[in-house]
Amino acid sequence: MQPKDLLNLGYKPGPAIGIAMKLMPEAERALGYKVLKSDLEALAKEPNAYTNHPHLALLAQAVMEHTAKQNSYVERPEPAPYQIWGENLEAGSLMQMTNAVRLPVAVAGALMPDAHQGYGLPIGGVLATDNSVIPYGVGVDIACRMKLSVLDIPAEDITRLHKELCQAIERETVFGTGGEQKKPAEHDVLDADWSVTPITKHLFEKARAQLGTSGSGNHFVEFGILTVHENARAGNAPAAENESALAGVASSFDLAPGKYLALLSHSGSRGSGATVADRYSKLAMDLHPELPPEIRRLAWLDLDSDPGREYWAAMNLMGEYAHANHDVIHRKISRALNAKIIAGVENHHNFAWKEVHNGREVIVHRKGATPAGAGVLGVIPGSMATPGFVVRGRGSAPSLNSASHGAGRQMSRTAAKEKFRWAHVKPILADAGVTLLSAGIDEVPGSYKDIHTVMNAQADLVDVIAQFDPKIVKMAPEGEKPED
Repeated sequence: MQPKDLLNLGYKPGPAIGIAMKLMPEAERALGYKVLKSDLEALAKEPNAYTNHPHLALLAQAVMEHTAKQNSYVERPEPAPYQIWGENLEAGSLMQMTNAVRLPVAVAGALMPDAHQGYGLPIGGVLATDNSVIPYGVGVDIACRMKLSVLDIPAEDITRLHKELCQAIERETVFGTGGEQKKPAEHDVLDADWSVTPITKHLFEKARAQLGTSGSGNHFVEFGILTVHENARAGNAPAAENESALAGVASSFDLAPGKYLALLSHSGSRGSGATVADRYSKLAMDLHPELPPEIRRLAWLDLDSDPGREYWAAMNLMGEYAHANHDVIHRKISRALNAKIIAGVENHHNFAWKEVHNGREVIVHRKGATPAGAGVLGVIPGSMATPGFVVRGRGSAPSLNSASHGAGRQMSRTAAKEKFRWAHVKPILADAGVTLLSAGIDEVPGSYKDIHTVMNAQADLVDVIAQFDPKIVKMAPEGEKPED
């Protein structure tokens, strides 16, 4: 009998399943399979009748404790304060945010204009909690991030060097679910303490093989023209405050107004981050059986607990690893072109930070949201044929110093696959002067909200200091399973 069989008998996910699996071999030898199955089915319904059973008493006790805890959930008497940016946001994202701010650990929240429904916390959701971290509030692709590098190649050379630029992306990057480097890259992140948790120790070899790769879904590597505005040099902060996973990493953007050739990438912590997210999301849900089904994925880990400390350490390591992924990609491409990186901006989303707001230390989750503290630089992309923007945060307290992480999807991937055809998209790409090396039809511009509308909706959160117009774009090939 397997765990799925126990679920079919009426058991709930949690410790009881593990206890049952340990007890069943001996119980089956003593009772026989048919009697054991009958007892297990009856126990799921009436555990108090089995508290003295010679083989199943421990299971009965576990089921009763689980049931008692399920009935103990008490939400906040009033929702934590939160504000919404943007109009006509998806109903699912609004409902998820409404649920999140009623959690007993919730302190404050915000919903960005690119918001759409995700798992637990909506994508574009920001949530501050009290001494606790929500794995699904961080997201599946832990520390997914943006990195923009400005090269010393003149912008007008993008036409003359078109073939070389395309070849550099094709040769120096790897896309696709499970994609690995033929020759593992070198980076200081591999010298970090990967034994900081049992799961990260186990993931070291996978992480090493995937270092410098981009995955699938909405991840990309692209060249484009960066237009730097007159206000670009005023008041830049080096990096997002309290961004512990970016120790020693600072954005440098001291550029004169004008046009530049730039490289932009978007990806995260690859298979290692996904494994960490899966492990601790399930653990958090097992530890909080009291949560109603509609908010089960908002289960949290107390940072004073061993699971909470483990997840926090693993999450921060994934932040360092995601930075290293981008660093390797940009380093390899710039070297292939014999180019020098003269400026850059880097930031990540899908992360949790320890920050102080209103005089109180809280854990700020930004799931698909960009840090936007006063003077903090970030990159907010559009789509493969619409501009992205380098921004400077304005430090808005109601937004918890946050902004959107992109344009945001306006339809599901399934809907996009049903609606769009390449024959209709190619003229749009041609009009924008975009060469598309590879991508799925679910990533075409029409799948996303209008980036200008999104930026207008958050004009009080960030100032735009430069515009990036994509010209050569590579994403995972058609048919890849998304990782975002």
